[in-house]
Amino acid sequence: MDAYKNPLEERYSSKEMLFNFSPDNKFQNWRKLWIALAEIEKELGLDITDEQIQQLKDQATNIDYQKAAEYEKKFRHDVMAHVHTYGDVAPLAKGIIHLGATSAFVGDNTDLIQIRDGLLIIRKQLVNVIKNLSDFALKYKDLPTLGFTHFQPAQLTTVGKRATLWLQSLILDFEELEFFLETLRFRGVKGTTGTAASFLELFGGDYAKVKHLDKALSARFGFDKVFGVSGQTYDRKVDAKVVALLSNIAQSAHKFTNDLRLLQNLKEIEEPFEKNQIGSSAMAYKRNPMRSERIGALAKYVMSLSSSSAMVASTQWFERTLDDSANKRLTIPQAFLAVDAILLIWNNIMSGLVVYENRINKHIMEELPFMATEYIIMEEVKAGGDRQEIHEIIRQHSMEASKKVKMEGKENDLLQRMMNDERLRMDKTKIMEVLDPKNFIGFAPVQTEEFIRNEAQPIIDRYAHEIGLEVDLKV
Repeated sequence: MDAYKNPLEERYSSKEMLFNFSPDNKFQNWRKLWIALAEIEKELGLDITDEQIQQLKDQATNIDYQKAAEYEKKFRHDVMAHVHTYGDVAPLAKGIIHLGATSAFVGDNTDLIQIRDGLLIIRKQLVNVIKNLSDFALKYKDLPTLGFTHFQPAQLTTVGKRATLWLQSLILDFEELEFFLETLRFRGVKGTTGTAASFLELFGGDYAKVKHLDKALSARFGFDKVFGVSGQTYDRKVDAKVVALLSNIAQSAHKFTNDLRLLQNLKEIEEPFEKNQIGSSAMAYKRNPMRSERIGALAKYVMSLSSSSAMVASTQWFERTLDDSANKRLTIPQAFLAVDAILLIWNNIMSGLVVYENRINKHIMEELPFMATEYIIMEEVKAGGDRQEIHEIIRQHSMEASKKVKMEGKENDLLQRMMNDERLRMDKTKIMEVLDPKNFIGFAPVQTEEFIRNEAQPIIDRYAHEIGLEVDLKV
């Protein structure tokens, strides 16, 4: 406990994402890349033996991290440290490890593998949030609630329709994620400055063999698209784009939690609160929305990282510069780990979201008489009244009722005032019928059903095999 530890590891992120960006996964991928490189080079006629390749495979997971650290301290070069560490346990193959390659061959290709696999983890979590939000929206598609503009009471909507707004943002992110995965390119085998000059030498000037090596190796790691050109590294725009994508997901999550925290203050909807959970060390009655607040905290962090990757991409020099390396080691993994945590928490919230229907209806009835006045004016005119006189009568009653609510803290008595005013001819029972909240929600239920059917359900159906995520928060 005497050294700093990353909270993303200790408190928030999943085992799957932590493994994806772990040293063990990273360096095992380096060795897989070296093995694939040697195998394809052998197939293309280079003097590499089956015994050399077999020894590489036999020792693939035998990584002496202590020895690698010692080599790196000596060489000040992480790739060469691992080349020597691998060569020590596979002496027959020592001379052909990393043959023709540059450091970016293992470093950059592994980064792209981790980015792809990280997005697959994120995709699974997104699908589950989309499913949970869809179920919630359909369950409450008919439940009227106050709509808010400027956080002031506006026309009614429904609880389910509001949930589709959260869902819409997330589906936009999901579409972007799918497009990113579809278009993600592998660096492949490009040489020191992207000209494949070392492979020109190895293959005696046979460019077709170099192209075959590039494509075949990329395919082995699940990439059907390969960068056509590169410098030493893959284009750092990839990093900027993926962190921007993660930032977009964080923005959607933050919007959801802002709304939920406001609704919790109104006591209309509440995030889960466990039996033994403590809201405040001083105020025993408190039920703080700590899950939503944690999402907000992590989301702000992810959004801040997008500028870091953008700056790296914009300041690369010519074929490469090394001022990206330390930044990438921090930014890419931590952006993924934080979004991983955000989605875990979001799924956890959706599993126990509580809706207080009576409280929601109370707030509606405090405002609904004001919203119904336009309809009442129209009905009075139909009954023979003068529109301007009726408007003035109702305006005066509205001002008095508003005064009672705001200045005296009393209930809204506008409805009673109108019903007691003999100048108004409208049938009093009809006024009560008008004040059914469902008369003021427009097409919200239908819109909710259509949106889920047309936008969310196809995603849920396509990834049905990934539905069912068990979330056990660490803290």
